[in-house]
Amino acid sequence: MERLCAWVVRHRLKVMVAWLVITIVGIVVAPTVSSRLVSGIHLNSAAYAADAQIAAGYGGATSDPGVLVLGLPAGETVSSPAAAAQLHAVDAAIAKTEPRMRLVSYSATGSRALVGRGGTSTIVLAYPPHTNDDMTTDQVDALTTAAKRAVPVLHVDGTSLRALDAGNTTGGGNSTLLSELIIGALCALVVLAWVFGSLLAALPLIMALISVLTMQLLIYALTYVMPSSSPINPSVQVIVALLGLGLSIDYSLLVVTRWREERAAGRNNAQAVHEAVKRAGHSVWFSGTVASLGLFALIVVPNSLVRGIGVSGLFIPSSATLVALTLLPAILSAIGPRLDWPRRRSSGRASRFWAGWAKLIIRYRVLAAVVGLGVLGALAGVAATINISLPTTSSLATSGSYTDGLHVLEADGFPGGTLTTVPVYVPHAANPASVASALSSLRSLHGVVAPSGSTWQQGGSAMVFAIPNFEVGTSQGGTSLADIERTVPHGVLVGGEEALNLDVIHSAYGAFPILVAVVALVTFLLLARGLKSIVLPTKAVLLNALSVTASYGLLVLVFQHGLGMQALWGARSYGAIDRLAPVLIFGFLFGISMDYEVFILARVREGYERTGSTRQGILEGVSHTGRLVTSAALILFFALASLSTANDITVREIAAGLAAGVLLDAVVVRMLLLPALVSLFGQLNWWMPSWGARLLRIAPDTPQPHAEMEPQPYR
Repeated sequence: MERLCAWVVRHRLKVMVAWLVITIVGIVVAPTVSSRLVSGIHLNSAAYAADAQIAAGYGGATSDPGVLVLGLPAGETVSSPAAAAQLHAVDAAIAKTEPRMRLVSYSATGSRALVGRGGTSTIVLAYPPHTNDDMTTDQVDALTTAAKRAVPVLHVDGTSLRALDAGNTTGGGNSTLLSELIIGALCALVVLAWVFGSLLAALPLIMALISVLTMQLLIYALTYVMPSSSPINPSVQVIVALLGLGLSIDYSLLVVTRWREERAAGRNNAQAVHEAVKRAGHSVWFSGTVASLGLFALIVVPNSLVRGIGVSGLFIPSSATLVALTLLPAILSAIGPRLDWPRRRSSGRASRFWAGWAKLIIRYRVLAAVVGLGVLGALAGVAATINISLPTTSSLATSGSYTDGLHVLEADGFPGGTLTTVPVYVPHAANPASVASALSSLRSLHGVVAPSGSTWQQGGSAMVFAIPNFEVGTSQGGTSLADIERTVPHGVLVGGEEALNLDVIHSAYGAFPILVAVVALVTFLLLARGLKSIVLPTKAVLLNALSVTASYGLLVLVFQHGLGMQALWGARSYGAIDRLAPVLIFGFLFGISMDYEVFILARVREGYERTGSTRQGILEGVSHTGRLVTSAALILFFALASLSTANDITVREIAAGLAAGVLLDAVVVRMLLLPALVSLFGQLNWWMPSWGARLLRIAPDTPQPHAEMEPQPYR
């Protein structure tokens, strides 16, 4: 670190010019990044292969359909001559309004599976023209309006799974990446102003914005080198920007705080910069390495979305670290003292509040450990009830026209599973009528439709649609999908959005134990080498795992059981947790929360090495980093909280889970459990066996037992 700092200070003008160029390029490129991103998930599974075949010939038939419920006038049934003309007019009107939309209707097929109770109503299944398209609220509204105008005597209701979902996420508004960044930055500026009380408050924020632009530039470059089977998903841009904002501010905050401390201790500016990079810079580098590897480990999950986030996530801590260790020291060495004005807060002395807090925790360390572990344990118990699946229709919007459409659909005898109708691809070697006949015998299905005509029969292939009794992919989905897959002849492919979602869940959680093991092992080895201890890394890894599990508990309380959902987002509980949220939360939170562990323990280690006393090490570590960790956690919390306003439920759950996890980790784990357990372990904290020292290529410390052997050392 000393050599890096010396080089940066010596060439500070070149360093600042280089970063200025990178920033300008980032500003130019950032608006075009979204155009390089690809929606959807690429996966090596049967459902993905089926969807590829369906998409090639039938476009958006892989999506969940939009559903129109057509109620006939009193006295008419679908077999009435007047009804036949009316239903045909509806098909024609929809074809005129949305000419590329693909329909499955009673008028075109004569299938009784599309007829409601008593024959007085029927449904139309509508599919978008392109793959990866959903039946949006606008499309459902357009179809409903076209049907009403064509035949005013019909009672027409429209709904779809995505329309119901949109009805449940209106609390998020129309947030954009820019608006979320602005909200996160403003909240961070307030916290930084409270911490520094001078113009220095703007410096970490400037470093963060430069880091975010650098990350966007790297993502743009990454889109050209990633294979076509693993494209970068649009959600990556949002996640990288907001997490990058929080992490970069954290790292810059650590360096600037240590620089002010060294200045207050009497060192000149050059010496203060050198000491800040030497001490805090090592913690930043170490934290960035651990967080980068934790995020990069997501590539073990075999689907393109998670792997894309893992590869892109590698740039978040690394870019933040690079800015904090190069550009920030260069600026501090050039104009740092002038920025530290009017300096209404001093940072040279240890915080009296946090020193008192550390003494209190040391004195009541057993009670503190029991309380902290009790809180985490209770939340971990809640996490054990997690339901990783899709939300049922009853858990989505509870009012509005799309909910009314669902109620009419069910009142007419159609199941909720209609909204997750399963598309079946029949190749030229099979007979669609035979496939439909075989599926019709399944008790888990409401009915089967084998439409004819060029819309659904192309190049010798054909489509068959199976309507399940329950929504596929939900906790109440039953065996309908498995029954279909078991019944269809060899070569016939079963696809659809929900089948792919189930394959995503199986692939993600099949690899989850590997992800946990890789991240835990790498983190342990890095911490063991950095802290020269076996006990501290073991404690850190176990507490981190418990902290992540507890954050799952908070996620379950809010999104699965609905605690605070209405107040925070104006939405109802989903009754389930998004399929990828737990995996991604683990990848992000495990690495990011280790920052606070490193910040505190590095200072505890420094105090221990200076005094030979674990008690003094805890007092010095907590009193000097308490405000820092609290401030850093608040900044990251606000950045993630602004991200939780996104309309995308996956992004919303990940952001909310991370935001809650960051606060939980900073308050319960780092400020309560960490000092309590370090105090309980005493001299054992610093144990490094000779075999471990040889393996990690470090020299074990010379024991200094005198301080630990004083009577009642922790009072």
